[in-house]
Amino acid sequence: MAINAAVKPVELGSTRAWFVWTLAVTFVVYYFSFQTGYAIVNSRVQQDIGLSVSQVATVAAVYTWIFALCQFLSGALLDRLGAGKILPVSIALVTIGVFVFANAESYGTLLLSQLIIAVGACSGFVGAGYIGGQWFGMAKFSFMFGLVQFAASFFSAFNQNLLSLALTSIPWRELFNFIGLFGIVLFFLGAVFIRNPTPIVRPAESMNAFFAAVAKGMVEVAKIPHVWVASAFGALCFGVMLGLGVVWGPKLLAARGFDAATANWSTSLLWLGLAAGCFVVPRWSDVIKRRKLPIIVGTAVQALALALLLYLPELNAIAAMVLCFAFGLGNAAHMLAFSTAADVVKPSQIGTSAAIVNGIMFLVGGIMISRPGVRIGLGIEAGIVPKSFELAQYAARPLMVAIVLALAIAFAMRETFPK
Repeated sequence: MAINAAVKPVELGSTRAWFVWTLAVTFVVYYFSFQTGYAIVNSRVQQDIGLSVSQVATVAAVYTWIFALCQFLSGALLDRLGAGKILPVSIALVTIGVFVFANAESYGTLLLSQLIIAVGACSGFVGAGYIGGQWFGMAKFSFMFGLVQFAASFFSAFNQNLLSLALTSIPWRELFNFIGLFGIVLFFLGAVFIRNPTPIVRPAESMNAFFAAVAKGMVEVAKIPHVWVASAFGALCFGVMLGLGVVWGPKLLAARGFDAATANWSTSLLWLGLAAGCFVVPRWSDVIKRRKLPIIVGTAVQALALALLLYLPELNAIAAMVLCFAFGLGNAAHMLAFSTAADVVKPSQIGTSAAIVNGIMFLVGGIMISRPGVRIGLGIEAGIVPKSFELAQYAARPLMVAIVLALAIAFAMRETFPK
């Protein structure tokens, strides 16, 4: 097994720790902003390349599914190899994928760009959480992981509005080529500075032995039932967040009669609410020394906010914005899925547990992104008026069902906060 080399100790929580953590979080913000920015730019991509609504949703879903599948291996590789050997390669892949996306001329090339970005991005979020645990100590793991999602969501909220503003004067292809240039700079910084505080040294072993050890670590974590309970809860919550924040939020609000600017701004408040919640909810959990209560409260807030967005007969723009923010705020409870899973595994398996949770989140997220698009077709076949709010309600029903199931799991989940 890998062992930590006996080298000069590094002060946890130092200025250097914050710098390494900031680089890792910047990578998360970089690819996450691309993903959430797709909600803003997809209509232009659809028109430019000639895509159907179903293809627009499929492009987003393919990213999500590939990302999810690669997640399961990324955490174990981080545990085994360390951040310095994984994250710079990940940054390079995402940057290449952004350039492919910016210059795509066909549906197939768009799918290829999503595949490349997904493979690179799969270790980003888990890697930033892993670095938080390594550079700040496991006692601060939950709080630091919450800060990762806070940063990603906060910048994604403003990114959507900045993209909307930029796209009024810059073609989408040119804009994403500029975004790719930023990735090149980030790659070089990551290659030079991203490291574990104490280097990981592996004994000489064959490739087969290496992957056998990785698989063994994954199996050990997968045998713990609570990891799957936490994963199911987190997946249902975050899957709905992805469905609304990446594709369907603007379309749902447009069906309510809001103009594009109001719909986009309201959708961005989903991410701003999530950012605020991720700054508060993990800390609240640590202070009261409980996981279950914050999870139940957060999920109940989501259920109420989504029900009002979908079924309240009359809704003005201010109310829509408040409800979007409230949903995001409650959705921060999904971050405790990582914390409660980490509570029941060995410290050396923290990356693996986080990757399993995050992987399942994005697998379900792919369903939540694509399923409403399928139901639009089914609703039209059933005689529901196209582009009507009734059709939007029908399409969004899986999102409401998912939140209700998440609430049921929250009540059934056991308390795991370390005693």
